[in-house]
Amino acid sequence: MNFLIYLMGKPETITDFYQRNGANEVSSQIHVFETEAYCNKPTPYNRRDFYKVTFISGIGRLMYADKDIEIDRPALLFSNPMIPYSWEPISEIQKGYFTLFTEEFLKANNRDVVLLESPFFKIGAPPVYFINDVQVDSINQIFQTMLKEFHSDYIHKNDLLRNYLNLLLHQAMKMEPTANYIKPQDASNRIASLFLELLERQFPVDSPMYFLKLKTANQYAEHLSVHVNHLNHAVKDVTGKTTTEHISERVVAEAKALLHHTNWTISEIAYSLGFDYPTYFNNFFKKHTGLTPRSLRTAK
Repeated sequence: MNFLIYLMGKPETITDFYQRNGANEVSSQIHVFETEAYCNKPTPYNRRDFYKVTFISGIGRLMYADKDIEIDRPALLFSNPMIPYSWEPISEIQKGYFTLFTEEFLKANNRDVVLLESPFFKIGAPPVYFINDVQVDSINQIFQTMLKEFHSDYIHKNDLLRNYLNLLLHQAMKMEPTANYIKPQDASNRIASLFLELLERQFPVDSPMYFLKLKTANQYAEHLSVHVNHLNHAVKDVTGKTTTEHISERVVAEAKALLHHTNWTISEIAYSLGFDYPTYFNNFFKKHTGLTPRSLRTAK
């Protein structure tokens, strides 16, 4: 498969989701649906800007990051805004429920909630939990109640939905995630595109108080839940450049923009781009451009 197919655009929003499925939009930070009307057709491989928990009873394939996961029995699927995924239904019948929600929804009663640190939504967390018959009944009942409350006129229904969502997450904590992954033939394409997208999302640096969170190939590999050797091989194989070359080129491009278009000091630029000392930044910049940061700035 051509690598360019995996270069994704902006994340799908809840509004985009409704438009793609021909549904009427509902103004809310949480939505609850039955899967039958939505999961019986393929979904595009992309990131979403919302969290999603799906209870699926049907056969299909989840393409998640660089993994393909066969879903052949009832399961809970978890997705977060950081990792792209797509769904390919195999069986004609796709039963179950799913809920879309934002981090702000769960933070309404607890501002300390950080979903990307939870065992289900953090980077590298397993996205699939297969469930047994007893668990199916429990999960099914929770979703049925959530769907009923979602469509009710009860003034405090969001508080109830928040409680039921937390109950759902606690039920999932009792389960064992699957490790039955298939490495697809196009895994290198997928992991390379994920790396490039994650790299681009570190920019622009729009404040001297901002610091790059990901600076090395090892850090990117950790966030993508792959071994650094696998990441390096995939990126080099697909793009012809090493992971470090991509990172360095993007940092140089950002440094040039900051030197030309801001009045930040060179030290502020150095720290914001992840350099511990301005001299390290000077040496790095001169190595890649032949100029010092100061000479580039004065030449603009």
